[in-house]
Amino acid sequence: MWENLGSLSGTPWVYVIVSLSIVLDVFVPILPSGVLVIAAATAAGTGTAADAVGRVEATSAVHNGAHLAEMLSLVVCAATASVLGDMVAYRLAWRGGERFDRTIGRSRRLTAAQERLGTALTRGGGGIVVLARFAPAGRSVVSLGAGVAHRTVREFLPWSALAGLAWAAYSVSLGYFGGHWLGTSWVSTALSVLALVAAGSAAVFLMRRPERQPAPAPAH
Repeated sequence: MWENLGSLSGTPWVYVIVSLSIVLDVFVPILPSGVLVIAAATAAGTGTAADAVGRVEATSAVHNGAHLAEMLSLVVCAATASVLGDMVAYRLAWRGGERFDRTIGRSRRLTAAQERLGTALTRGGGGIVVLARFAPAGRSVVSLGAGVAHRTVREFLPWSALAGLAWAAYSVSLGYFGGHWLGTSWVSTALSVLALVAAGSAAVFLMRRPERQPAPAPAH
């Protein structure tokens, strides 16, 4: 994977592959979109480290700037693909509301998530959309649930964009710094993926926490 992505680094193909994986991930959550983002960033991070060692300072600065620009492009690409996939799933669920509603209704877990999502968006607490982006299959539940519940685009889109940007920046940073410090190896990628899994586990924990009930008003 590292060699293939390394050979595609700096070409449009790496962005095409990453984008397709992220867009389809909302429908097939088992796709390794996060791993692909990390692997692509790792290849670029390794290139930065090699340039810093093997070239004079002025030339290295130019190459480092090019690699940082590649990192930013990867973040923008991943975040845009994430939002695009969210909106496609949202629109499909909106139009096929009854069918998706029956599918979600068969699962108490999905039903509870849908209800909590609707309440959070109504109250302006769309931070749950950001958390769900890191949780396993959370993105699918949130996007489909928002469509089934007919949440407005104004309610859903800004949080989807924030979630996609946060996830993309975190994933690219893991791959970049892992490759920059540890080089292109299975160790650096494995540690980066573990950090991504840890963020997902933390997101699941936060989403499952019971909401605090308001304190009763004192009796007069």
